[in-house]
Amino acid sequence: MSKDLYSIAKKKGIKYFFISFVDFFGVMRSKLVPFQAIKDMQKNGAGFGGFSTWLDMTPADPDMFALPDPDSLIQLPWKKEVAWLASDLYMNGKPVKASPRVILKNQINELSKKKLQMKSGVECEFFLLTEDGKSIADPKDIQSKPSYDQIALMRRYDLIKEICDCMIELGWAPYQNDHEDGNGQFEMNWDYTDSLVTADRHLFFKFMVKSLAEKHGLRATFMPKPFHNLTGNGCHSHVSVWKKKDNKFLDKKDKLGLSSLAYNFLGGILENARGLCALFNPTINSYRRINAIPTQSGATWSPNTISYTGNNRTHMIRIPDKGRFELRLMDGSANPYLMQAGIIAAGIDGINKKT
Repeated sequence: MSKDLYSIAKKKGIKYFFISFVDFFGVMRSKLVPFQAIKDMQKNGAGFGGFSTWLDMTPADPDMFALPDPDSLIQLPWKKEVAWLASDLYMNGKPVKASPRVILKNQINELSKKKLQMKSGVECEFFLLTEDGKSIADPKDIQSKPSYDQIALMRRYDLIKEICDCMIELGWAPYQNDHEDGNGQFEMNWDYTDSLVTADRHLFFKFMVKSLAEKHGLRATFMPKPFHNLTGNGCHSHVSVWKKKDNKFLDKKDKLGLSSLAYNFLGGILENARGLCALFNPTINSYRRINAIPTQSGATWSPNTISYTGNNRTHMIRIPDKGRFELRLMDGSANPYLMQAGIIAAGIDGINKKT
C-alpha cells in the first residue's frame, strides 16, 4: 500500500514538497508544492513542459507529469518544513522513456528477471570554492600532497559535520569523511544499498552539499576537472550483485574473491567501456580529468585504460575486497540514474554473453 504523503506531512510538520526529477545532464528540476495540494499531486503528478528540461522533446509535445515516489521521501534535515521526492515522468499515462529514473528502473527490472539485484555505493568527490567560484575557499590549503590533511579538514569541520549529521539523521549510515588529493577537495562516504536508492541519495547528496555550502558562504562543485593542476572529481561506484541475502559476486576460493558471475558482469563493463563513457563521462570537461597529466600531487587517480586489477587504483576497475569491485571511470558530472543504469545494462550484457 502506498504511503499517504498528506498524512505524513501532517505528522512530521512538512509544509512544502519538492516534486523533483532530473534531465539528461543530472540537473534537478522541481516544483515546490504546499502540503495541502499533495493528495492530488501524489495521484496525478506535477505537470512540466518537457522541451524546457532537455528531455528530447519539442514545444509541441503535451505536458509530462512527475509522479512522486513516496518511498523516496526525504525531509530536509536543515529545513524540516520542506521534503524532497524523486519522481518518475509520465506522458499520456505512459512512462517517459527518456526519463533517467525510468531508464534505471527498467534496467533494474531486467536484472530482476534473473532474480538478481545490484547493490552499489558511490564516492562523490567535490571542491569547496569561494562564493564567486574563482578559487578554492581555503587559502591555507597549500600542501602538494593534501590527501587526509587533518588541519585542512578541521578548518571545514562545521560544514562537513553538518552534512554528515544530516546523513546520520536520514539513516544513510555515513562512515567516513576525508580531505582528498586536491587542495580544497573532499569526499564523504555512506553505506551501499539498492541501486535505485543509491541513485536517489546520490542526487540528493549533491543538492544537500551545494545548499549547505552556500549557507556557509561557499560554493561546492562536483565538476570533473575545475583546476588543471589539481586532481579531478571522480564518482567511483562500488558494485555487487545479490540474490536475496546472498552476495552472488563472492567466491572465497577465487584469488581476488570474485565469482564467475562477477567476472561475467565485470567483462560486460569492460567490453562496453567506450560506450559507457557517454554516461559516465558526459562532458568535455570529463576528458580533462581522464587525459590529465600528473597533477600537483604527482598523480591523477583517474584511469585512462580499459583494464581491471586487484587493489590497484591506476586501473578502470579495482577489486579492493572479496565480493565487490570498484568502477573508477565515472566523474562528478555523471547523471546518478544513467550511471547506475549503464552499469546494470553492461553487466547484463556480460552475463548473457558470459564475457
